[in-house]
Amino acid sequence: MTRRAVVLLSGGMDSAVCLHAAHREGFELYPLSFRYGQRHHQELQAAEALVAALPVARWMILDLPLDAIGGSALTDPGQTPCKEGPGSGIPATYVPARNTIFLSLALGWAETLNASDLFIGVNAVDYSGYPDCRPAFVSAFTTLANLATREGIANRPFVIRAPLQHLSKAEIIHLGMELGVDFSLTRSCYDPTPHGLACATCDACRLRLAGFQAAGITDPIRYARS
Repeated sequence: MTRRAVVLLSGGMDSAVCLHAAHREGFELYPLSFRYGQRHHQELQAAEALVAALPVARWMILDLPLDAIGGSALTDPGQTPCKEGPGSGIPATYVPARNTIFLSLALGWAETLNASDLFIGVNAVDYSGYPDCRPAFVSAFTTLANLATREGIANRPFVIRAPLQHLSKAEIIHLGMELGVDFSLTRSCYDPTPHGLACATCDACRLRLAGFQAAGITDPIRYARS
């Protein structure tokens, strides 16, 4: 029987590698993306391109008005994403409870699909201070998923898969190359130009560029300052 997996797909490099990892494991793919009022909406165009590159059973985009809640430089036009590089605290680009919300909706979809596996591209090495990217979060959500669902209490447990959890950005890039990820299709920038070029100075761009440099590979996307 073909196993189904719901894969959270933002359009960034980590979620792209996750999607390909699920494909290599033989899962029938159900990627899930969100239009949540993010300023970097180009990532959804990237997600569309990534979906077109693989045999996907169904791709779904859900609309969530997280910009109405606010509290993040990614959804509030009055705030600016950090341009000073990753710091030691929780950054301005943290979106309140985002991964909890996203995984909850992915869990609901997975239950209707009879899919027991959910993939998320979080990682705890270059995680930039986000509390919902830590192993403790993944573990806690797995417990919640199996307490709060019909499938879970029927002893058909859900598995939250975070295959990039303990990898550096350079290791993620090498894994992506091995899996055949076309990184030119991905977008990571939090503050792209009106023409869609990556800014090269936000946290996401800095982590991405440092990762490609450490991996010894040229980043194939265009930057505003390149």
